[in-house]
Amino acid sequence: MTAMTKWLLRAMTELSSRKWISRITGTFAQSAASRTFIPRFAKLYGIAVHEAEKEPHEYRTLNEFFTRRLKQGARVVHNGERSLVSPVDALITGAGGIRAGTIVNVKGQDYTIEELLGRSPRAASYMNGYYLVLYLSPTDYHRIHSPIAGDVMERDHLPGKVYPVNDFGLTHMTRVLSRNERLVTYIKHLRGEVAVVKVGAMNVSSIKYVEPLSNHLEKGDELAYFEFGSTVVLVMEDGTFTPDAEIRIGAKVRMGERLGDLN
Repeated sequence: MTAMTKWLLRAMTELSSRKWISRITGTFAQSAASRTFIPRFAKLYGIAVHEAEKEPHEYRTLNEFFTRRLKQGARVVHNGERSLVSPVDALITGAGGIRAGTIVNVKGQDYTIEELLGRSPRAASYMNGYYLVLYLSPTDYHRIHSPIAGDVMERDHLPGKVYPVNDFGLTHMTRVLSRNERLVTYIKHLRGEVAVVKVGAMNVSSIKYVEPLSNHLEKGDELAYFEFGSTVVLVMEDGTFTPDAEIRIGAKVRMGERLGDLN
């Protein structure tokens, strides 16, 4: 890709990453007219419709299909006492230790934990922790589950942009993960705390919590959902997490799969 092409694509992305465009997209996806696109959408992205809770024709809108629940037993949640599991079906696009408050080299860019967490006072506990970046494509199941059992200590809304969080966005846009709109859930467990950072993206009309809100979560409980593709960043407190040896950038994970152990 030439420098001119990169500049042009970046400029086009900047122009299209506006909330009003996402609102238009979201409004259509929630309209009755959008249901006619469900079969084509499912075929285009190779969505496993047999896993869905309902048949495709039973969904009233494209948005309802996109935020579908799965059939009972479609995902198995690892039940190890110390295990931390994937909250989503996703591609791992970043993973590693946090070094003195810096998340190093996510698609060639560094992030500070303070900017990712919106300069929350809680960021002080994550300065030398561990992070995982989990990207959800349109193919994936888009409900977000709790990676651990614990108590919700805080829910934080951080306003921002709606830049794409795909490979192009993370590589060629400036620090997308900390500039996009985010919902952060801090969950306290027996060995520390986990921050579940839900990052909005271009053409995402919203990130929504599952209601009614609960201040206690079991591992695998529904936490929130994306309306169209996006990213979750999991951040573990200093010295509280050891990743599984199989965890690597480029690997696919499914909701409920063990990512590692709490120390």
